Amino acid sequence: MKKTLAVSLIAASLTVAGCANNPNNTQKGAAIGAVLGAVLGKATGDHDKSRYAWGAAVGAIAGGAIGGYMDKQEEALRSELSDTGVQVVREGDNLRLIMPGDITFATDSASISPNFNPVLQDVAKVINNYEKTVLMIKGHTDDVGAEQYNQTLSERRASAVKNQLINFSVNSTRITTVGMGEYSPKVPNNSAANRSMNRRVEMEIQPLTSSNT
Repeated sequence: MKKTLAVSLIAASLTVAGCANNPNNTQKGAAIGAVLGAVLGKATGDHDKSRYAWGAAVGAIAGGAIGGYMDKQEEALRSELSDTGVQVVREGDNLRLIMPGDITFATDSASISPNFNPVLQDVAKVINNYEKTVLMIKGHTDDVGAEQYNQTLSERRASAVKNQLINFSVNSTRITTVGMGEYSPKVPNNSAANRSMNRRVEMEIQPLTSSNT
């Protein structure tokens, strides 16, 4: 279902971009933005269902305790992941882990590199100690190759990370995945170094609160 949606949306974006003989960057950006928004919208819907199910099982964090709870989880992740190549980014009460593709996967592969399994095991250990959170895993690619292929590869990579976390005892109800394909680059795809940065998997860790459980 997810793959079919993504392919249909990509086709729709190309149709929109082709409506003008010489579509400008604004038109192209609007078409890509429509694809990106629709893909994320579907993922958010699935994520909400998982959030409600897990929230019903473990309960929410009291409003005044959210910041402290996420502070402790951030500290634990930074400690476990120092010198691994994984970035830990704090965004309000959410945490984002950025896993570069060159250390997570072989080129053009959705099989997790064996050397990265211990890193994911460390991630799982922290996540399992902070059960009042849910996760969204996003796969990303650069813009080299066909859009449909990149979309599928990004989905497969996100699913591979999810499956490995499940192998390390993270409850599957907590996890949603989405493939972003080439539609959400960190930096412009205008050099080999930048394309390497765009090939990545990101994990968003969000607290369970009374307003979203």
